[in-house]
Amino acid sequence: MTLRLRPPGPGDEAAARALHEELRSDGFSFLLADGTWEEVLAACARDAAGTDLPPGRVPADFLLAEVDGQVVGRVSVRHRLTPTLLEHGGHVGYAVGPQFRRRGHATEILRQSVARLRDLGVERVLVTCDDDNAGSARVVEACGGVLEDVRTVAGHPPARRYWITT
Repeated sequence: MTLRLRPPGPGDEAAARALHEELRSDGFSFLLADGTWEEVLAACARDAAGTDLPPGRVPADFLLAEVDGQVVGRVSVRHRLTPTLLEHGGHVGYAVGPQFRRRGHATEILRQSVARLRDLGVERVLVTCDDDNAGSARVVEACGGVLEDVRTVAGHPPARRYWITT
């Protein structure tokens, strides 16, 4: 089993939208843009290039996690932090579809994301997770995350804030 992170393409719509619907029940948005699939892909390309970003957005890579030709999850790798992302959200936001969990995919997604940020010159990576998400906390700790604190930001549940040195 080799997990590969890659940008979404024209043939990924059905898998991505299905995971979006599955994760909606967890209160998580798999896709970060609305509209037609072409509009979603265009938004991903703009985010990656850092062009025409909406207020509050930073350059970011939206990547699908694929194993044996099947999309199992996704990650958003934010190239830098805003004051808001410093409080809640961090550099990396990842998700794995419920049917693909407990197989090491999230750990590999985060490991590859940290390597990507290292290649971009980021020395310390901030990763946050809900305080009650023990599975995600284990993933971050397995990737070298050191807990700084737990913060409550208006509109969000308390979140653990971890730093990973690249």
